[in-house]
Amino acid sequence: MLFSLTAQFVDIVSEKIYPVELTVKDGLIHDIKKIPVKEALALPFLTPGFVDAHVHIESSMLIPSEFARLAVVHGTVGTVSDPHEIANVCGLAGVEFMIENGKTVPFKFNFGAPSCVPATVFETAGAVLNADEVADLLTRKEIKYLSEMMNFPGVLNREPEVMRKLESAKKHHKPVDGHAPGLRGESAQKYIAAGISTDHECFTAEEALEKIGFGMKILIREGSAAKNFDALVGLMHEHSDQTMFCSDDKHPDSLVAGHINQLCARAVAAGVPIFEVLKTACINPVSHYQLNIGQLQIGGPADFILLKDLNNFEVIQTYINGALVAENGKSKIEIQPSHTINNFNCLKKAPANFTFPAVISSAEKQKVTVIEALDGQLITNKIETELTVKNGFVEPDVQNDILKICVVNRYHEAPISKAFIKNFGLKTGAIASSVAHDSHNIVAVGVDDESICKAVNLIIEAKGGIGCVGKGFEKVLPLPIAGLMSAKDGYEVAKAYTEIDALAKHLGSQLSAPFMTLSFMALLVIPHLKLSDLGLFDGDGFKLINT
Repeated sequence: MLFSLTAQFVDIVSEKIYPVELTVKDGLIHDIKKIPVKEALALPFLTPGFVDAHVHIESSMLIPSEFARLAVVHGTVGTVSDPHEIANVCGLAGVEFMIENGKTVPFKFNFGAPSCVPATVFETAGAVLNADEVADLLTRKEIKYLSEMMNFPGVLNREPEVMRKLESAKKHHKPVDGHAPGLRGESAQKYIAAGISTDHECFTAEEALEKIGFGMKILIREGSAAKNFDALVGLMHEHSDQTMFCSDDKHPDSLVAGHINQLCARAVAAGVPIFEVLKTACINPVSHYQLNIGQLQIGGPADFILLKDLNNFEVIQTYINGALVAENGKSKIEIQPSHTINNFNCLKKAPANFTFPAVISSAEKQKVTVIEALDGQLITNKIETELTVKNGFVEPDVQNDILKICVVNRYHEAPISKAFIKNFGLKTGAIASSVAHDSHNIVAVGVDDESICKAVNLIIEAKGGIGCVGKGFEKVLPLPIAGLMSAKDGYEVAKAYTEIDALAKHLGSQLSAPFMTLSFMALLVIPHLKLSDLGLFDGDGFKLINT
């Protein structure tokens, strides 16, 4: 197949923009020929395609083929994708599902070998990937890197299993992604010296600059829950060689709205020069991970986009291996069939299963430790308060926004873990989800035991999903693939998500993304306080605590 087009070539290497005739032959860039300047009027801008440098496809609630259908509309041609969400549920079979489904569409998924399955020993996951299994994954050409090493205490203490995984990555010349929120000073140096090359968890510029100084590359993250762009965009002025853009976790409605193109527009609006922006969005991930994604070089893959302008980054066309995959806001990728893979083995619950017994049943008040959720952040705070005891059970304080949070083991029957949480804002009802990083048990927040029970049972009946219960309604978005994803049309899933998100806000939540925030309340590797199926967890001391 041979075709040509004319455009204004944004030459990132030479930092020049000039009109060219681009010729594509058999999926490769055959020629890039300068043309007279007078012909440049009204021509679109030609750049390499965008790359999301760190994303969990599962968090979009879409299988890889559907994620691709939506992403190409925004000029994304590839991702650096960590499949540890499905790996925590289904093990190696889950990783294999992601790889094979990704191959059904013209999109460049680049999967990593999950380094932390389970993420910690303080929760129940559906699978374990040991060092030998990780080493086997790293031999595969589809596996480009060792994905985020969340067990930074294991790295610092040189735990044998952790070090074996790092050595396997080194043996196969594959980079290692980091995950070390708040790690500073000598500890950060030691962590990076173990061979860990990136971090997407910095939430202050000071932390990021220190890690850059130690030789690390920083991923500027803006997802549906964790939003660090504003804090970190200034790095690009002097450190654009050490930065990349990523979304990490992006819900389907957010993906419909935009992707890496949005970060490019915001960076330009913040005063970052266009060539530094495109280096971060298009070049650095390909270079760092040695990806087979075209960079608009003769003989390379024809992966590129045509943009209406270099301010709003409105995408006119997206090409992958020379094939037109999106045009004027419409995807040309077809919906692909998929089989179902899951691991869901718990029974429906009763309201009595969710009570919180008082330490002293006759007391009128009980001091409790409370998780304080923060909108737009994965970190939480740890606070103390007193709650009313009624009939021997500690009660939520809805008026002061202290609600009950519960985690239900979805892999086998077990006692339900319970605690209290602030800032979800519900005035009535409950919300629940089987998307609960990283082990993906069922997590629920609500104002009373009956509502929480109803919401949890919606998830159990569907064998995975997100659910919302209020006065007069019960709503669930089924996610039958690993309890994380749907194989349905991504735009329809996004619409259904938007509707259930609106219901959660109708119940009183003022969080920008209630279900995304909920999904991180069991993520133990992010400080300061979280809840696993085994109990409250102190992320600073890295231990379970008594309530």
